[in-house]
Amino acid sequence: MCTTLEEHGYQALFVGGCVRNALLGAPIQDVDIATDAKPQDVLEVFERKGFKTAPTGIDHGTVTVVAEGTPFEITTFRKDVATDGRRAVVSFSDDVQADARRRDFTVNAIYAKPNGEVLDPLNGMPDIEARHIRFIEDPETRIREDYLRILRFFRFHANYGNAARGLDPDGLAACTRLHAGIEKLSRERVGSEMRKLLAAKNPTESVTAMAHAGVLDVVIEDANDTALARLIEVESQIDLEPDSMRRLVALGGEDVAQRLRLSRKDARTLDVLSREAADTKPAAELGYLLGEKRSLDVLALSAARLGGFVQDKDVVAARIGSAVEFPITSADLKPFFQGKDLGDQLRKLESIWIESDFQLSKEQLLRRMS
Repeated sequence: MCTTLEEHGYQALFVGGCVRNALLGAPIQDVDIATDAKPQDVLEVFERKGFKTAPTGIDHGTVTVVAEGTPFEITTFRKDVATDGRRAVVSFSDDVQADARRRDFTVNAIYAKPNGEVLDPLNGMPDIEARHIRFIEDPETRIREDYLRILRFFRFHANYGNAARGLDPDGLAACTRLHAGIEKLSRERVGSEMRKLLAAKNPTESVTAMAHAGVLDVVIEDANDTALARLIEVESQIDLEPDSMRRLVALGGEDVAQRLRLSRKDARTLDVLSREAADTKPAAELGYLLGEKRSLDVLALSAARLGGFVQDKDVVAARIGSAVEFPITSADLKPFFQGKDLGDQLRKLESIWIESDFQLSKEQLLRRMS
């Protein structure tokens, strides 16, 4: 990518998350490239080379180029002309410092040449070394450009910040003052950002700070951060990976699926976990009904709410329950029942089988038909 642009006389710099994560020793996911080439020039250069291209965000200077099945976003240096807290009108630039100044945090405004040389126009390297998430220049100005940066501030601290140091006080104060601006954002953007935050290894400090700053209640009305810290302790006890849906249940709140515009699948998961965590089904039954992963989620949520831990025997029972298979099928009952009666009888026998701790055989169950 970079070589092709440089061969045509353009600058090509890695920027953003790929540089930040490389410097922090974190996994690199997306690779973004910044250039002084205008978007149309980028398209022409790579199309002549035979690459597949797409003008994915061409009005904002971004072109996607696919190389060996991997997409790369190439964006022209930009500067903001106007912002409204949700989106920006930009003009193209050939100045890397102007491009850096329109970004959100100093750790995201570091560039690297293809040879590995680092360009740090806004002195973000000290913040990388300190794992300090700090807005570029004036925090309020950066937030007013895009209010989603409030949530990104907490997410980036959860993923990359130094817990011993805490959140940047100037940034936190600005988020506290301007949190009402989150209401201007689409629920899809807010929901996506919250799921990313809650997928961090331990977002407790960030979520607690959000609650104290009034941000959490703007995002999810009546959410409570208290149970989250306890849940994360329980997750560690039974080796559960971070899961945003499980953690959303711990936060609670009103109309969560709607406020975060969750997908139907996620909304169903949220509903099931909330309902089952408030119930008292045995661990083995949970395993059978929900599968291993979600049954352990329920056990963890229930334990966190009660201030305890999940018992080892319940973990084992949930895993056993997730592996068993109901021995009766509809074909076994069709000689005797049809339609609604068939469904009712299947459910009745399944309930009997569950109550027997999955011990009754097919023959024993068929003798219980009524």
